[in-house]
Amino acid sequence: MRSERNHRTSEADPKPLEEPKHETKKLKNLSEYAQTLQLGWNGLLVLKNSCFPTSMHILEGDQGVITGLLKDHTSGSKLTQLKIAQRLRLDQPKLDEVTRRIKQGSPNGYAVLLATQATPSGPGTEGMPTVEPGLQRRLLRNLVSYLKQKQAAGVISLPVGGSKGRDSTGMLYAFPPCDFSQQYLQSALRTLGKLEEEHMVIVIVRDTA
Repeated sequence: MRSERNHRTSEADPKPLEEPKHETKKLKNLSEYAQTLQLGWNGLLVLKNSCFPTSMHILEGDQGVITGLLKDHTSGSKLTQLKIAQRLRLDQPKLDEVTRRIKQGSPNGYAVLLATQATPSGPGTEGMPTVEPGLQRRLLRNLVSYLKQKQAAGVISLPVGGSKGRDSTGMLYAFPPCDFSQQYLQSALRTLGKLEEEHMVIVIVRDTA
């Protein structure tokens, strides 16, 4: 009798442990993790004569900052190309200044995004611009490697082309993997265990009056 009861118990035990496996799909990499976030912008990041197809997904902050600043101030249409013209060294005083600007812009004057390689036919690539003559299309990892080597973030003044009248202005910072950027990827790190894929963290802050 006892052995029968033990047999029944051991059969019943494993079932609750197996059920969660069917409910959640294991994310394999940062690109898959990005697809679980809201798409904030997609287009080409440009540095010198190279362009890098990029998708940016919102980690935190306000979508309104993205739509408000990443647009052509003359036509009002969404920018499809962002040219990095300056660099910000990853020195602590400079990083403290970016942190200060984020806090000053909180809750609706900033946005932090995860930038990953845009694949030609992947989700969120609808309307990806054609590459201008003279620009070489390259993988985002090449831009990440360049910024890592320079120990710097890429900087873009917004809106592109200068402000007109009362148009809001701001800055975009493109950070390669570093201590500063990883603080915004703690949730991704917990989900994936490690962040091997080349990526950037984009910080957009609106200038405060």
